[in-house]
Amino acid sequence: MTETSQTPANGQPRSESPASARIVIPEKHPMVTLLGAGDSLLRVIEQGFPDADIHVRGNEVTATGGRAEVGLVQQLFNEMMLVLRTGQPLTEDAVERSIAMLRSAVDDPGHPVPSEVFTANILSNRGRTIRPKTLNQQRYVDAIDRHTVVFGLGPAGTGKTYLAMAKAVQALQAKEVNRIILTRPAVEAGERLGFLPGTLFEKIDPYLRPLYDALHDMMDPDSIPRLMAAGTIEVAPLAYMRGRTLNDAFIILDEAQNTSPEQMKMFLTRLGFNSRMVVTGDTSQIDLPGGTRSGLKVVQEILVDVPDIAFSVLDSTDVVRHKLVGRIVDAYERWDVQQEADAATTPPRKPVQRKGARTPRQSHRTES
Repeated sequence: MTETSQTPANGQPRSESPASARIVIPEKHPMVTLLGAGDSLLRVIEQGFPDADIHVRGNEVTATGGRAEVGLVQQLFNEMMLVLRTGQPLTEDAVERSIAMLRSAVDDPGHPVPSEVFTANILSNRGRTIRPKTLNQQRYVDAIDRHTVVFGLGPAGTGKTYLAMAKAVQALQAKEVNRIILTRPAVEAGERLGFLPGTLFEKIDPYLRPLYDALHDMMDPDSIPRLMAAGTIEVAPLAYMRGRTLNDAFIILDEAQNTSPEQMKMFLTRLGFNSRMVVTGDTSQIDLPGGTRSGLKVVQEILVDVPDIAFSVLDSTDVVRHKLVGRIVDAYERWDVQQEADAATTPPRKPVQRKGARTPRQSHRTES
């Protein structure tokens, strides 16, 4: 329950005058679930609304300040209670993201609200529910539902692969597809397969391990070996996709920034009937040899206007790992921009001709 009042001046309401709101929290929501242990969530709210005075007394929250700020505070508490009704606990990160969403919705009335994003469950396993945690993640998941081929682009930690895996397992459990195929190019920084010990499968296993780890989060670990033996789940390097037609499958290509344009074309043309593809990658982490263009960069130029293909972009604000990861991503992006600017303004150095050295024409001339 919320109440709002505005102090009139000379009998006439003014937009500049302060407004106040009294928010009554129902008894079914213990205050600790809304305010956090040691008022940790309340501090996040106060930091998010520095121009509003927020006070708590018993099960009532009072906010005073500008009408717009007070309205957002009211809406935030209403959204938080809607999320709590689903049984999902609130975290400091979720409250911060909720405030950002509500501020974005001020300029965009069609902008989703926090309760719509945080309660969109994809998959539940062993008491753990996988769901989007940011607006861009929600848009990414929606794109997977609506399109046959989706490209998920963004830095590390934004949930590109994890959410795609969750959608693949969901589609398999709903019998929308008959199998899941997970693949990655076996390219990593500073390593070559020939230097790794063991057989071919032992050599490529470290490159595919992140996909196995995600599977174990989403399915009963005891069922995974059985499903893999039956071919229902296949985890293989990208080279194994050549020459195949993949029907009735949910196919995920991870680390796609390390594909060449030829490999990307090969992979996309494996698409068969009743299949869906998700391609994920981060173009700021390309480990290809110097001079090789990334297939993920090229494909954005080629397929941008093709129907039933979607490009979903995530950024540092969608990083759901430690907060420092987002700051690291931003710092590297600023550094890359500065490097490109420096390279554009620095004239190329002319080669120094040593005294007495022959010119290229002289050095390649043959005597008759």
